[in-house]
Amino acid sequence: MDYLWTPWRYQYIAQVHSGKQPECIFCDAAERKDDEVTLVIHRGTSCFVILNRYPYTSGHVMVVPYAHVAELRLCEPAVLTEMMYLAQRVESVLRDLYRPDGMNLGMNLGRAAGAGVVGHLHLHALPRWVGDSNFMTVTGETRVHPEELSVTYDKLRKALA
Repeated sequence: MDYLWTPWRYQYIAQVHSGKQPECIFCDAAERKDDEVTLVIHRGTSCFVILNRYPYTSGHVMVVPYAHVAELRLCEPAVLTEMMYLAQRVESVLRDLYRPDGMNLGMNLGRAAGAGVVGHLHLHALPRWVGDSNFMTVTGETRVHPEELSVTYDKLRKALA
């Protein structure tokens, strides 16, 4: 039998069970100044870009408004404009750095829609490759990434600077 060790997952599990999770991970990241710890790779006027700590693929980021809102209709037009502008920049950077076959861009608004963070909307942007959903993901419920999160963080932060 083969074993896959993922010690980084323990941090998540321990935090969930400790009751020490912030009320909103996005509001917490927006307020803090330790971007390397919170994985914020770019700060704009009304939105920021943050690396997904538990990515589907290498390069998986989210564009997040600073305002804690759950629905698009609650966003100011300038916020939506900046979200799309940052999504456009992120797409360009991801295409240049990772050379994906395609891109996923999307939002899950509400628990029923699959939102992992309910109450603070965010736009996922992630590169995709033909065949990147393999047996590990489908049958083993395990994702295999070729790049450490810290390497992804450094590459994307530099590219968005």
